[in-house]
Amino acid sequence: MENYTIILFIMAVMIAASGLAEKFRLPVPVLLLLAGIGVGFIPAIPGIELNPEIVMLLFLPPLLYDAAFNISFEGFKTNINTIGALAIGLVFITTAGIAVIAHYLISGMTWPLAFVLGAILSATDAVAAIGVTKGLGLPHKTMTILEGESLVNDASALVAYRFAIAAVTGIAFVWWQASLQFLMVLGGGFLIGFVIAQLLFRVLKFFRTNEMVVSALLLLMPFVTYLLAEHFQVSGVIAVVMLGLGMSRMSQEKFPKKFKEQSRNFWEVIVFLLNGLIFLLIGLQFPLVLKQISSAQVWPFISYAAIITVVTILIRLIRVYLQQFNLQKAFQGKRKISEEALFDSKTSLIITFSGMRGIVSLAIAIGLPATLKNGAPFPMRNEIIFISIAVVLMSLLGQGLILPWIVKKLNLT
Repeated sequence: MENYTIILFIMAVMIAASGLAEKFRLPVPVLLLLAGIGVGFIPAIPGIELNPEIVMLLFLPPLLYDAAFNISFEGFKTNINTIGALAIGLVFITTAGIAVIAHYLISGMTWPLAFVLGAILSATDAVAAIGVTKGLGLPHKTMTILEGESLVNDASALVAYRFAIAAVTGIAFVWWQASLQFLMVLGGGFLIGFVIAQLLFRVLKFFRTNEMVVSALLLLMPFVTYLLAEHFQVSGVIAVVMLGLGMSRMSQEKFPKKFKEQSRNFWEVIVFLLNGLIFLLIGLQFPLVLKQISSAQVWPFISYAAIITVVTILIRLIRVYLQQFNLQKAFQGKRKISEEALFDSKTSLIITFSGMRGIVSLAIAIGLPATLKNGAPFPMRNEIIFISIAVVLMSLLGQGLILPWIVKKLNLT
């Protein structure tokens, strides 16, 4: 097939699978993943290898911006304690937990390589969380926590990944330097996003009567913000999230209703297409990676992936319930905890099973360097990529199918 024919075919599969999922009330991401895996095994379809830089630039900025723009700013502030605990603390705990399991379970997996795998799989994905939970009718507070966590935790995972790669290449790890760099990465992203939001607000206010200019600027600025932040080696993820939060707050206070409706309608189409393509492309990667692993390794490595998936759920379960207990204890102790920030055990269970891995983990895994600085091949690169993609698929398929059942049983809608 010619390249353009393949693109049209993939788009047609994506739209058809999305429509069928809605028709038969199946989780859209799950059906798209299965469709992608199936299409990937068709001999006539050439392998589509993803460029991680293009994936991060093409998909992350618009989807993060849309999610941040639509999240409740007041709800985000109310639940900032829980969001911070999950988006920062839990990411590093999960990295360490996966590293311990991988080091003792997988032959040849050194500590630095185990931490690379842990960092790749440490963060939940905003696209996956929103895609799977959409249409389940979850309470507003639950959605705010899930979306807020997955908007911020990508930055934590990328920082952990950088340090793990440095350890593999032999660079000395210094705790205080790592902590300072982490703060600079987050703070720099926050500053760039805030400044661009202020500038964009004034430009949109000046051009608000020109709908085409407004739409073009809204489409362009998430990409510009992400690239500018990455150029200065700070978090492009945090910068785009701050842009979305800032524009959401200012549009509610300053812009007329027509502007908000126009923005919502414009982004709905963009998000539908990008969301669908992401899950389909994740499915397409599995047949490609399968070819790079010897047949004797396939089932052992799938079993390793299954164990790691279960471990990530257990770590998350413990941390979420601990956060629930800590909030209740702080509230009863009359600390500065709002009653609206508290949540119950049912909500804890939903938050636990909504933590799925997705496109960020996939992009980071595929982006592993092929060689070290001395020219030697990156150790266990294919194995790490295979396990990462297997965990992403198990997470999305397993939790994506279990979550609607849990919501129905708990009657949380």
